[in-house]
Amino acid sequence: MDAADLIRRARTAAGFTLRRLAEQAGTSHATLSAYEAGNVNPSVRTLERIVRAAGFNLEVGLIPLVGGEGFDRGNELVQVLELAARFPANQSRDLKYPRFGSK
Repeated sequence: MDAADLIRRARTAAGFTLRRLAEQAGTSHATLSAYEAGNVNPSVRTLERIVRAAGFNLEVGLIPLVGGEGFDRGNELVQVLELAARFPANQSRDLKYPRFGSK
């Protein structure tokens, strides 16, 4: 989701017009309109101020990319194997049920 979508969703959820949210956020109607249209991207600080003026908090986080630059595949494999070792395993080689197609 981009800044324009966040601002529009926050404004409509708050039931504000562009002018009302602009006034609450301490910015102009024209600037807020440009943000919502996606013509201008606000800074993170400005985006947070606008979203807060609509009565919401802005939450930003990092999500690791699988296979991205700096991603340690070896470490991921070690973690998966350690997790798998914690699950109980059934070591029986014999099937407890009839094989498919046999009577």
